[in-house]
Amino acid sequence: MDPWPPGKAALTAIATSATVLVATFGLTLVMRNALPGIHLPELPKSAQAVIVPERLTGDAEKGHHLFLMNCAHCHGDDARGDEGPDLHDLHKSDARIHQVITAGIKGEMPSFKSKLGESDVRALTAYLRTLHS
Repeated sequence: MDPWPPGKAALTAIATSATVLVATFGLTLVMRNALPGIHLPELPKSAQAVIVPERLTGDAEKGHHLFLMNCAHCHGDDARGDEGPDLHDLHKSDARIHQVITAGIKGEMPSFKSKLGESDVRALTAYLRTLHS
């Protein structure tokens, strides 16, 4: 008699994978929301810059949210490019960025003029200025 009837091996593999996935996310959640009594060692400033992105403030934070809602599906959640180009270290003026966002690029990028207001475009530009390679 076969010790693993058809389907049981697959079901066991799925259950094991799900358990590992849940445990991983649980550990991640605990680490991100560490209790005040838990002291995590400080990282050197050089390591923090690589691992923990700088805290966004004001317009850049709003711009990040707008980016995720409107731009990430083409430029990627990290703005490193997907269908659209990588947006890190842009060498464009704020006026040019404003023009591209509001007017779009024919055949490449839609216009967001009717969807985003002036303050939204300024916030997106502020966010884009925080992106460095």
